[in-house]
Amino acid sequence: MADITVTAAQVSLVDPLKAEVYSLIAAEAITAGQVVFIDNTGKAQLADADAAGEQQARGIALNAAGIGGAVDIVKRGRVAGFTLTDQAYSAPVYLSNTVGALADAVGATTVPVGIVMPMSDRDRTKVLYADFRWGADWA
Repeated sequence: MADITVTAAQVSLVDPLKAEVYSLIAAEAITAGQVVFIDNTGKAQLADADAAGEQQARGIALNAAGIGGAVDIVKRGRVAGFTLTDQAYSAPVYLSNTVGALADAVGATTVPVGIVMPMSDRDRTKVLYADFRWGADWA
């Protein structure tokens, strides 16, 4: 399993009007591009595929936030800012064993978060289609 590189300054929605985005309060410092879950206080916390209680994912942070700050998370939609050159189109992307990160293979717990999709530009630039189906099993 290899973690997928993210460039926080480039994390953005490709089609904002077609995305599903929610605002939460950060329970800890969060960087744009990190995967979060909703903790038992209703706040966003970094997800981790191999840490008990954190083996869930609810979205990808679109902005940085300190403790108590507002963080927008994308539940569904195309997100730029990830280095996906080594992944095939339609390849699945998973929650990593690295806190807040994405990976190209299953971590300690299988937590799918989306697939690699092309944009409609000439180069068919690869972006992540985030698909966090809350409460649903999607295999």
